[in-house]
Amino acid sequence: MMDLSGYGTLGEDIKEIVISEAQIQQRVKALGAQISQDYAEKNPILVGVLRGVVFFMADLLRAITIPVELDFLAVSRYKAQMGGVRLLKDLDFPIEGRHVLFVEDLIDTGLTLNYLLRSLRERQPASLEVCALFSKTENRLIEIPLRYKGFDLPDRFVVGYGLDHRERYRNLPFIGLLSSSLKVH
Repeated sequence: MMDLSGYGTLGEDIKEIVISEAQIQQRVKALGAQISQDYAEKNPILVGVLRGVVFFMADLLRAITIPVELDFLAVSRYKAQMGGVRLLKDLDFPIEGRHVLFVEDLIDTGLTLNYLLRSLRERQPASLEVCALFSKTENRLIEIPLRYKGFDLPDRFVVGYGLDHRERYRNLPFIGLLSSSLKVH
């Protein structure tokens, strides 16, 4: 039996821990070390989409040991089955000629990320690679080449470490399976 009493009412809604806080932190440190090695002397800019990526991005930045810049996009999804995306916030800095690492918390269908990567490629960066902490391949409609990947996730509804259910549970430091009574179908 898991003891989630330290997480208050949020912990009561978790059926099972899928990836522990320690596993996440160990993998993020390894990704940071690899990125630091691969991008040494390249002055990369890390780009993420608000909000879910904030937790991963913050920990990843602390694990990277070379100078990096940071920027964010914000999008609104509509007609999810069609991959509709509306840009709410664009980048603050130009990326032409820059080495861009797109940092993503979770890739599911790949539709939104594919749209964003096409948009970024049009701006002619020197390179554009993807780092995703979590990847679900069962629902993938468009293959996205990942340079860096943390974990494969099963096709189950999970929350924590930036992943939410109705804007809740993002602040859990682990990935947990939400109790079936709370899931959105």
